[in-house]
Amino acid sequence: MKKELSTRIIGGKYRGKKIRLPDKEVTRSSKNLLRESLFNILQFDIVDKNFIEVFGGSGSVGLEALSRGAKRVYFIEKNKNSYDVLKKNICALDEKSCSLRYADAFDAIWDIIEELKRKKEKAYFYFDPPFSIREGYEDIYEQVANLIKKIPKEVVESIIVEHMTSYDFPEKLGNYELYKKRKYGKSSLSFYQ
Repeated sequence: MKKELSTRIIGGKYRGKKIRLPDKEVTRSSKNLLRESLFNILQFDIVDKNFIEVFGGSGSVGLEALSRGAKRVYFIEKNKNSYDVLKKNICALDEKSCSLRYADAFDAIWDIIEELKRKKEKAYFYFDPPFSIREGYEDIYEQVANLIKKIPKEVVESIIVEHMTSYDFPEKLGNYELYKKRKYGKSSLSFYQ
């Protein structure tokens, strides 16, 4: 019997709650230090705001946002194993405040953007694509950069990209400027507004 991988919510109303993690071959969970630091930076800005975890994985970042007061969290995940784990994690916490799509992020994100436009609302967009060293993902960062350039400003609070530290995202992506960058070993966060 394989040991079930898990992590915990770090802060907020669900602090200490366990989140299941999909297989490591499939997804790489955001490190606790990185997650904690991210939410120390965002602090109370996300309270009553929308948060989108574009590459859902286990949902550890989006569910952390929910625990810390985000109003609605959207997840997109195309891997069946990860999707099933994510669905269980959402059900264990608060499915009313979450919206989960089993789809390719590059397609499904437009439905969410349309929904935000209809509601005249904005969101925090969190991109944590598979590392570009994984087979089949060599150009994933270029794809993400091109997608970000197309996101209309009226739906954006902020855009955050988690990526390999060895990769530098450009200072400008369309309408968005890099305003903060933090390194955590092999992973970095780049913040755009």
